[in-house]
Order: sequence, then structure tokens, then C-alpha cells
Amino acid sequence: MHTVIYSLVEASTRDEALATGKTVFDRLVGASLHADAVFDYYVTFDESGTSVAGKARWGDLPVAVPVESDDGQKLLERGWEATKSEFKRNLDRVRDALEELSDEEIMRDDGLARHAFQYEHPVAGEHDHEHAEFEKTLLTEVLWTALDRLFEEKIPTLADED
Repeated sequence: MHTVIYSLVEASTRDEALATGKTVFDRLVGASLHADAVFDYYVTFDESGTSVAGKARWGDLPVAVPVESDDGQKLLERGWEATKSEFKRNLDRVRDALEELSDEEIMRDDGLARHAFQYEHPVAGEHDHEHAEFEKTLLTEVLWTALDRLFEEKIPTLADED
């Protein structure tokens, strides 16, 4: 799956923002020593020569812009809306799996249900921390609800065995 990855960084110049952003993206593709890969690769919008990513796929988006500018505000809104949309899409998959699949089907990962349960928005830096924590908390609550259902329906309590 291809997606636009946004990086909100503190920088004084476009070049500094791009360099800092590339550091963030390097972590997301596992190029850093202590980073797990979330994505296979990345292309920034100043790169040419690719036909499957960057400007070739997404059009003429800016390489780096101040967040307080009109273009920056548009990108911030676009990125936030994409994040919310993807989170809701995945949460709907989790809810559908809990409603439609048996516990055994979930254990077998039918319909990639367990994959949906494991969804976690990658945290790229401290600016994303609060947003990512919200997502993890909400999905954790859904998963605990599913586990409660499993234990109530399938696993007898000790009191019932007496």
C-alpha cells in the first residue's frame, strides 16, 4: 500500500526541515539501529526519477512548508484527516470482526482480524506522542472488551466449577 507520510518537525529552513524529516523517515523504514520498519521505503517530494511514488503518484505536493503558512495548514489538515480516516477504517474492521466472526475464526486470523487488532499508528517523534497514545488507548479498550467477551462466553469462572 502506498501512502503519503507526513512529518511535523521543528526547523528554521526548508533544507533543515527536509533533513530532519528524512531522519524521521529513516526510522520508519528501519534504517536506524534501534528502529523497527513500519514502511518498506520512502521517497521525498524533491526526488525525481521514480514512477511509483512521490510526485509521480501524488502530484505536486510541497517538499517542506512552515506549518503556519496556508500550504502548511492545508497539509496538516490533510494529514490529520487521513490519519482519522485510516484509524476509523481499521476500528470498523475490528468491530466487524468482533460482531461477525467466532472466537475460533479470530484465532485463525480469518479476514485478517488479528492484523486489524494489532494496528498501531507509528510514533515518529514526540509531537505525535499524544495522538498516538489516544489511538492506542482507544484500540486497547476495544481489545479488552473482546477479551472480556471471550472469557465470559468460553472460559468458566472458578466459582462455576464448585
